[in-house]
Amino acid sequence: MRAVLQRVTQASVTVDGVVIGQIEKGLMILVCAMPEDDEKTAEALALKISKLRLFKDDAGKMNLSLAQTGGAALVVSQFTLAADTSRGTRPGFSYAAKPDAAKALYLHFADQLRGLGIPVETGEFGADMSVALVNDGPVTICLDTERP
Repeated sequence: MRAVLQRVTQASVTVDGVVIGQIEKGLMILVCAMPEDDEKTAEALALKISKLRLFKDDAGKMNLSLAQTGGAALVVSQFTLAADTSRGTRPGFSYAAKPDAAKALYLHFADQLRGLGIPVETGEFGADMSVALVNDGPVTICLDTERP
């Protein structure tokens, strides 16, 4: 799975002019399932994200995790993270998991974060969404379960 994490002071996702998910302090998480991913992959990614020390402690150092701060996560499915730009100028998306599998893994990932005690809001799988956020720091981290 691939994920882009952005530390935020607020974030929201809107579909057809209606806000369907929003958080205050926490992480905006764009996530993409790849064909080789399974539930164990989603579980490992959720656990890693919950423990990443991306938030400032009292000394101003990034020493606190999302779980430690009581922050929330806004999780949005983002198949374009699987873009193949190796040929030409139009990205290909054949490296993304098929929609049924991707949706199941996306929902499982969000459920795993909830199970770790993190409040989670989500986008709508497959919808045309508008995402708004205020990146705090800015802090943006890219994760790929195939790479460290």
